[in-house]
Amino acid sequence: MEVIVLPTPADTAALAADIIERLLTTKPDPVLGLATGSTPGPLYEELTRRNKEAGLSFAHARAFMLDEYVGLPVGHPESYAAVIQREVTDRLDIPAGAVRGPNGAAEDLLAECALYERAILDAGGIDVQIAGIGSNGHIAFNEPGSALTSLTRPKTLNARTRQDNARFFASLDEVPKHVLTQGLGTIGRSGHLLMLASGEGKADAVAKAVEGPLSAACPASIVQLHRHATVLLDEGAASRLTLREYYDDIWANRPAWQPL
Repeated sequence: MEVIVLPTPADTAALAADIIERLLTTKPDPVLGLATGSTPGPLYEELTRRNKEAGLSFAHARAFMLDEYVGLPVGHPESYAAVIQREVTDRLDIPAGAVRGPNGAAEDLLAECALYERAILDAGGIDVQIAGIGSNGHIAFNEPGSALTSLTRPKTLNARTRQDNARFFASLDEVPKHVLTQGLGTIGRSGHLLMLASGEGKADAVAKAVEGPLSAACPASIVQLHRHATVLLDEGAASRLTLREYYDDIWANRPAWQPL
């Protein structure tokens, strides 16, 4: 696990985009893992800029979404399929059919989750998984108490997560109570886990995930277990870290031959 602290979300987005650009330009069949929410927004903006201004192509890429709400009607603007289409697919040259998410409207949700796991494996696995962290330490929709080896499955959202997501809906009552989500074990299989966080509101969760015990009480602490994880933080999100000086020293003295 590598922890990198940069001044602003724009700075972390630029470095994250460098990682994704390297994947796109070095692998003929790259597979991305896409996250929703406010955290990856600056990253998607930067990737869009590089696509439009510098010709960075996504035409050869495939992508899998981290999660999806259960029970929203098809085409609902706050379904994660619709959000990813607005923020990623419609802006970039990645083919719409190359982006897949779990189907929260499936009749058999357990079967849908098994199919989704198989699809990821059949694609050769996710090369770079983008992820954020919730204020309660969740990653994707793996709430506190999630099994560290869990796979894609249905989950019930807790009250805090629903309140955090209510800003995207007209009222709290409209926020779904259930989701389909990649599991912690699924995320752990990704080749490179890229976890981003910004703002002081995430500082406690970040400190627990990065420096606390590996625990189901803080699902994002699986970042400690991942064989190749990069945690990109702005100053606010890093404000509760006790090893900040160490992280800064490692970043300042990173050799040119060591890739991110």
